[in-house]
Amino acid sequence: MDNKTLTLLITLPLIAVVLGLIWAGWRNRLRRQSDVEPLPAVPAAPGVPLGSAEGQYVASTTAGDWLDRIAVHGLGIRTNAVLNVYPHGVLFDRSGAPALYVPVADLTAVRQESGMAGKFVEKDGLLVLSWKLGSHELDTGFRTRRAADKSALFESLQHLISAAPQADPQSGK
Repeated sequence: MDNKTLTLLITLPLIAVVLGLIWAGWRNRLRRQSDVEPLPAVPAAPGVPLGSAEGQYVASTTAGDWLDRIAVHGLGIRTNAVLNVYPHGVLFDRSGAPALYVPVADLTAVRQESGMAGKFVEKDGLLVLSWKLGSHELDTGFRTRRAADKSALFESLQHLISAAPQADPQSGK
């Protein structure tokens, strides 16, 4: 048996074991996070956005723990997205994953960071939105496609959070 065949016979099972461990870890994470409440419903007709930008939805993590990715409800899937800021909340329109809507009453803060959950960029390159989902506090990262969009979006989000909570179109509150 030559070296190439022997290397292949050793490498393939190792790759299979690593992939199996990754799958088992993700399955266990889903099981540990089964108490995370369902996501708020996306408004059927959200209206005209106050601000909007194309970019990448990075992930949602437990607030303050940028490595604890939330796996349930597709919140841990990195995907391209459009972030729309409305007077009643924020909508992440994600491609390849369900849209994520955060009502204004659940928003707690917005800040700029250099990274989270496996995505690291230049200083203050990510917008990180803090919000509540039932009893859980989460951080959601978004990277704008164009750097010029980030400051306008950041200001829109700061203004929305600092304003008094407004009515949610879904609940009528």
